[in-house]
Amino acid sequence: MPVTPDDPTSTNLSGFGTPTMPDAVTRSHPALFDVCHVGVVLRATLFAHAVLAVGVLFVAPTPRAWALGFALGAGIVMPAVLAWLIAACALKVPLSRMSAAAQAAVSAALGAACSGAGWALAMQAGAGDLDRIGGPVGPTVAGAALALVVYQWLRMRALARTPADTTAQLAELQSRIRPHFLFNTLNSALALVRVDPQRAEHVLEDLAELFRVALTDTGDSVTLDEEVELAKRYLAIEQIRFGSRLAVTWDLDRSAGSARVPPLLLQPLVENAVRHGIESADDGGTIRVRTRVKGNRAVISIANSVTGAPSRPGQGMALRNVQDRLRLMHDVNAQFESRRDVDAFRVQIVVPL
Repeated sequence: MPVTPDDPTSTNLSGFGTPTMPDAVTRSHPALFDVCHVGVVLRATLFAHAVLAVGVLFVAPTPRAWALGFALGAGIVMPAVLAWLIAACALKVPLSRMSAAAQAAVSAALGAACSGAGWALAMQAGAGDLDRIGGPVGPTVAGAALALVVYQWLRMRALARTPADTTAQLAELQSRIRPHFLFNTLNSALALVRVDPQRAEHVLEDLAELFRVALTDTGDSVTLDEEVELAKRYLAIEQIRFGSRLAVTWDLDRSAGSARVPPLLLQPLVENAVRHGIESADDGGTIRVRTRVKGNRAVISIANSVTGAPSRPGQGMALRNVQDRLRLMHDVNAQFESRRDVDAFRVQIVVPL
């Protein structure tokens, strides 16, 4: 039975040139405070309400009193958390230029201000029972403390990404500059030099572009159009080697081309499709790449034909790598699915536009 298409050496993460020192990370990553995402909002809101629920347990003598206290406290917590997230997101660029200590101080000040404003709104709405908590001092201090905890979580999240990026850089170099791929490409170009010099030149240009992207810091994200163009270059090189054994079908929606994705996202997927769907089949096979817009999302589908012949085993690293990078960039707004059908292996990626 064929092994699921994947290549243990095709690891693939972005982040070339990312600073590795903790303070450098907080200073150079505006995404640290890019908190206006569904996943971050849900986690921050649930965390604040969980702390509120536990805190009310210490002062509520009965379950009814706990329910009343929680409801009153939620009237402060919900607007305060949302206001803090919106403010942090709006100030993400200036905050990213500050030191870690200044970021923490601003985060705490914003938390205190948002929580105090939430208490004032609740009092204005007629929640008189809030007088029992001793005025705005308690909510203000609690807001500052919770804001510091959320800031520290965001900072640790950014720091955790840095070593992963560093490891990924090494893996990227190994996977992109594998000797067998380089030798095969150069041999194909040499074979064409005398019979078709222009085609040989195109092969070397495609190879140079692949190396340029692999060795250059392309930033946190690129457009889907750029990724498709790079995948086309890779498949054009492989077309020289496999000839008629490799059939490629492109069904591209131009409206999906502006979607932002991590760099070098599609290339390892089409590379796995070639290695496990084409290389292992005597008669070759077909690779289909499709993009389309569905609502406010871009859907990318990559499918390759499979046969009964076993392909070289993999460890699932490439697919996991792609999935992890999508999660780091888009959190719960991105979807990744891979499955084996009767005669094809399919990968589908959904990202926001």
